[in-house]
Amino acid sequence: MAKRKQGGLEMVAAMPWPMGIVIGLLGYIAVRYGVGWYLGTTGNPYLSGLGQMASAGIYAPLGWMLLVGCWIAAVGSFIGRARRRRLFDSQTGIESLRQMSWRQFEQLTGEAFRRQGYSVDENGLGGADGGIDLFLRKADQTTLVQCKQWKRQQVGVKEVREMYGLLFHHQAAAVKIVALGEYTSEARRFAHGKPIELIHGGELIATVNTLKTPKAQPRATMDRPLVLAGSMFAGLIVVAAISPSTHTASSAAAPAQATPYRATQPGSGHVRPMASRAAPRQQAIIYASNPRNDAQLREWKKRNAESMKILEKTTRELPRR
Repeated sequence: MAKRKQGGLEMVAAMPWPMGIVIGLLGYIAVRYGVGWYLGTTGNPYLSGLGQMASAGIYAPLGWMLLVGCWIAAVGSFIGRARRRRLFDSQTGIESLRQMSWRQFEQLTGEAFRRQGYSVDENGLGGADGGIDLFLRKADQTTLVQCKQWKRQQVGVKEVREMYGLLFHHQAAAVKIVALGEYTSEARRFAHGKPIELIHGGELIATVNTLKTPKAQPRATMDRPLVLAGSMFAGLIVVAAISPSTHTASSAAAPAQATPYRATQPGSGHVRPMASRAAPRQQAIIYASNPRNDAQLREWKKRNAESMKILEKTTRELPRR
């Protein structure tokens, strides 16, 4: 059965969970703001219009979907890491290796190499056939790993030859074959003198027992749920900080300052800013915002005219010299 290809979120879930948090955050920023900025710089009127729509938030739901999807994959990576740790630390011997599924066998093998300092890329874990199951990377070198959980059959020279061919195809440094059982004598003779390491079940369980985490040892930082939750919360703070709605709301909350105006002639409908406090006669000072529509303008004219009539009745003229 051939292994199916991984999807985008599955690839994120296969990474360490902090990578999923960062990729989701960067993806949201790119979709929410990067698309509009890029389209606006093309100089094409049609694309510039799309860029304005993107900057206004038309693609914001897509950005949120990408963010949430990557963060769900990060949670899956966190859970998978915890399961591998428990699976690894619970092994007692060859019989416990025989009882696990082929998928668990691959996960156990990957965790063993991970604890030896390798960067492990699980190649899909989507089938029980041969081929490359793990890519190990360390010191800029790649090692190919094949896992064989054959309980009654020895690994023959054919499987070793196939992995040796893949060594040159991928330009890798070495090949490791991890089997639950043993290898035939022909397979061992073929691997002799070549960058091929044949690991049987006894060697694997010995390595597992050596690398087990002591029960008294505290959890690593990446294995703590509060660290995962705190990383997500910090990401939401970053999203809120760069969101334009935050700045718009703060600007709208600031009270508008009134500008002093004085009326010129009754019913004129025109106003001028007050130039000086000293004036030959009493002035009608009105603090108002600029009229924005006809209804406001008519109401302002009406009140201004009424104020001027009251002033003319109550203010005495200065005597002429």
